[in-house]
Amino acid sequence: MPILLQSGRMQWVEALKLSCVALVMFWACPASSMDVLVPQQINALNGTKIKIPCSFTSCYKLDTSKFAMNWTYQETSNSTEEMFMTYKNKITPLKSSRFGDRVVFTGNLEKNDLSITILDVQLTDEGIYNCYVRNPPDRILGHGAIQFFVLTELPPPRDSTIAVAIGASVGGILALLILSMVVVKCIRRHKNQELISDEQKMEEEGKVDGEGGTEEATKQP
Repeated sequence: MPILLQSGRMQWVEALKLSCVALVMFWACPASSMDVLVPQQINALNGTKIKIPCSFTSCYKLDTSKFAMNWTYQETSNSTEEMFMTYKNKITPLKSSRFGDRVVFTGNLEKNDLSITILDVQLTDEGIYNCYVRNPPDRILGHGAIQFFVLTELPPPRDSTIAVAIGASVGGILALLILSMVVVKCIRRHKNQELISDEQKMEEEGKVDGEGGTEEATKQP
């Protein structure tokens, strides 16, 4: 955006503003500013192909001469990691008895995309996939872990109408129970009020009778 400079004083003010912006950007992007973005879990159907995504964000542009990436596989979290793909100046798939040539790089380094694709997924491919990233001058080693499950058949589709019907039924039952409780409470309150009014009438009639009897007794000689 062009800046209109009308005097030497304004030029000095604008230069000071730019310096402040540069300082803020410096503090906003510390050396350990990398984030690796991966899904926590992926499911794939046996015999199909599946993309396992991995990307990263950094305040520093990727320098292919310094950048490094490793993909590893683990059967479980306690198992030894097996490296099957790396990047040092170029993408290099490593020989693996597990995958053979079924793993290919399908990312885009210019977009910080380090995704891979597994072809002809096998049951033995199930496990944990680790994506390691180093992007100097970031000082930390970025890491993302994906739990990968292989399915032998697709899960049945969920019928939302059944869930809605069950929810409506439960809601209706609860509404009837609440309504019943309110009606019973109202009836009991009404009966209590009737009993109280009857007792008050009986007390008032007793008082009147007592007063009448006293007057008749005083009139007799």
